[in-house]
Amino acid sequence: MEDTEITEIKRPANIHKHYHAHIYFDPQTLTFATSLCQQAGELFDLKVGRIHQKAVGPHPMWSCQISFTDSDFDKFIPWLDAQRNGLTIFVHGNTGDNLKDHTEYAYWLGESVELNLAMFGA
Repeated sequence: MEDTEITEIKRPANIHKHYHAHIYFDPQTLTFATSLCQQAGELFDLKVGRIHQKAVGPHPMWSCQISFTDSDFDKFIPWLDAQRNGLTIFVHGNTGDNLKDHTEYAYWLGESVELNLAMFGA
């Protein structure tokens, strides 16, 4: 029997004032992800960033950032989880400490992926 390490994926928790949700996608899911981001912005009146068709910053996949607050959290996160249709979504606190925001305050809807933390001095 092989030893396998089981890593628990941290689900989003409403413990910060400000958040970013990064919707990850690829060429096959671009249209769906674009629609999802637009819907989120319209339904919840949230700031939606650009649809990046390349890896940007610490994100290893194509992505779109959605900014939201603790007052949006309890309605937005369950909606996003229900609508994501298998996409991985990285959610993190936006506290001003980039390294902590992308490690200690990192949460996932779907599978987690390894971030490029070198830019934060990690």
